Amino acid sequence: MKQRVITAVIALIIFIPLIVIGGLPLTIAALALGIIAVDEILIMKKILLVSFEAIMTNIGVLLLIIPDSWLSFLPTDINRFFLFYVVAIILAVNTVTKKGRFTFDDAGVLTLAMLYVGTGFHYFVAARGDGFTTLLFGMLIVWLTDSGAYMIGRKLGKHKLAPKVSPNKTWEGSVGGTIAATIILAVYLMFFPVGYDWIVMVILTLILSIVGQFGDLVESALKRFYGVKDSGKILPGHGGILDRFDSMLLVMPMLHLLGVI
Repeated sequence: MKQRVITAVIALIIFIPLIVIGGLPLTIAALALGIIAVDEILIMKKILLVSFEAIMTNIGVLLLIIPDSWLSFLPTDINRFFLFYVVAIILAVNTVTKKGRFTFDDAGVLTLAMLYVGTGFHYFVAARGDGFTTLLFGMLIVWLTDSGAYMIGRKLGKHKLAPKVSPNKTWEGSVGGTIAATIILAVYLMFFPVGYDWIVMVILTLILSIVGQFGDLVESALKRFYGVKDSGKILPGHGGILDRFDSMLLVMPMLHLLGVI
């Protein structure tokens, strides 16, 4: 527990100034986190990080994370999504050249990993571009839901939420975390308006809290499939980058889909 607390404090000391500053430092941090996160999936799949497939996957995730403005020098019909498509096709063609050592299933997993990680961190940066209070709103949804679910689940949890995927999560914790996050952020939105009218944003907070929990469960299912406890070891006591940003990877794109950013 001591190691977990120390890691959390150090991470916050680094992370909080980055989201306050925003701009290029935050974008660079998002790019680094994205590479580490997708590399954690590569390691789970036992793909060497120096292999051609890994290099293409890293390029693909970077293309998805970078702001659109970074590629403004390209012709209008060539954008980051087109370039990502080229990377995905290269991986598909690689299934032919590798003759069974790299399969279409492998290419599909890596393509989905790039989309999952890259899109999440792209809209993480985009949320900060919309404003500090917008990014903080999204992060608070994740943090408050997670903390509320943990504390309420420990006190009242009896009914398992998804025992085959994440045996420690309970319905009581899940519902409690969502209610706690929605109530606290309803107050936050009174002082720091984000997006739409207050009542609409409160409803969206509830929805996004649920979405964030699905993000957590998706990552748990990924780890369960590959038989690992944590996605990585970069954060002592906390696991990997995916372990810490799993909920955010779904919440941030959903903020965009719902028109908040």
